[in-house]
Amino acid sequence: MKIRPIVLCGGAGTRLWPGQKKHQAKQFIDFGGWNLISKTLERIKNPIFDHPIISTNQKYLKEVRKYLKKNKIKKYKIILEPEKKNTAPAILASALVKEIPSKQALIYLAADHLIEKPNILNKSINKNKSKLDDKNIFIFGIKPNNPSSEYGYFLSKKINNIDKVIKFIEKPKTILAKKIIKQKGYWNSGMFFLRKDSIINNFKKHQPKIFKSCHMAVKKSKYKNNTYYLNKSAFSKSIEKSFDYAILEKTKNINAIKLNMPWSDLGSWREVSKIYKKNKNKYFKKNNVYYRPWGKYVNLFEGKNFLVKELTVNSKSSISLQKHNFRSEHWMVTHGKPMITINKKKFYIKPDESVFVPRGAIHRIQNNFIKPVKIIEVQTGPILKETDIIRFQDVYGRVK
Repeated sequence: MKIRPIVLCGGAGTRLWPGQKKHQAKQFIDFGGWNLISKTLERIKNPIFDHPIISTNQKYLKEVRKYLKKNKIKKYKIILEPEKKNTAPAILASALVKEIPSKQALIYLAADHLIEKPNILNKSINKNKSKLDDKNIFIFGIKPNNPSSEYGYFLSKKINNIDKVIKFIEKPKTILAKKIIKQKGYWNSGMFFLRKDSIINNFKKHQPKIFKSCHMAVKKSKYKNNTYYLNKSAFSKSIEKSFDYAILEKTKNINAIKLNMPWSDLGSWREVSKIYKKNKNKYFKKNNVYYRPWGKYVNLFEGKNFLVKELTVNSKSSISLQKHNFRSEHWMVTHGKPMITINKKKFYIKPDESVFVPRGAIHRIQNNFIKPVKIIEVQTGPILKETDIIRFQDVYGRVK
């Protein structure tokens, strides 16, 4: 029996858009000729997988169908939630459809994760498939390459040649994250591997109310154009909970599949900046280079309400003390050690460190050293033009 991939595609990606009411969901953002939903759909074309089930909501239905067609996936099912209830109801409801056999192996994938070496993931899936039973849950852990506070972690212990999860740690501060990594902790990727009967048994035991409401929502659903429209009155009775809190923190039968591969959920502009830094040559165009008295900048890519630049600030130079009315900025240093001003605060940051400049904040980048400073800058907002610069101080005489 092939493995059935269930793609969770209901997230809004609000972390990328602080303070913005209207924004594009992360999985559909054009990052330069590619987006995360397409990368995910391409990944599940492997022969080990059966045709996918996509769990989403009415807001994204049109986009989901567009990308299924674009990626030439003809066989699929969509589970449509009438309202958002977090990942626990989404995971359960998508498993309860009748066409999925009781002992079917399911893998839950997020539509907004970037996995650059999927063959490593696929090998681990095949290796662990025979270990699934009617109670256990396998979660995929990623070996951390930095003490990130953006991800959850878990600790595990080897018992009978299986890595048993003994503790979860939810998005720790950097100091604690360093300690967790020393204890051989892994990032919790949010990808799950288990059988349908295991999902049912775990929800019946730990979340009977969610099970009852989701069971009725699926039973009373309407089916049209490969889409299950979950019953609204039944589904609305579901408790709004994440799968982590609803099930993972309550069951003791959790195993880890540890992976050492490039992975990111691109949940911050710092992570997005790393992708542009890595693939800078791909986006570079000579006619997008602009010279300024303090150095230069290169426009790498312009998307919907965001613009990615690389700034080079020369030795003993600085941009003007300025603010913007319509945009915020995210800076990630790739070279040098700039001094940053944000309102009344002044501080230095080093390569791979990042800083957020809110809309309306008075700010400046200064390079007090010999080495040039290089920064990947992501601008987000409705107006991203140079006209949205209000200067207060400038050593090059550009303040009127």
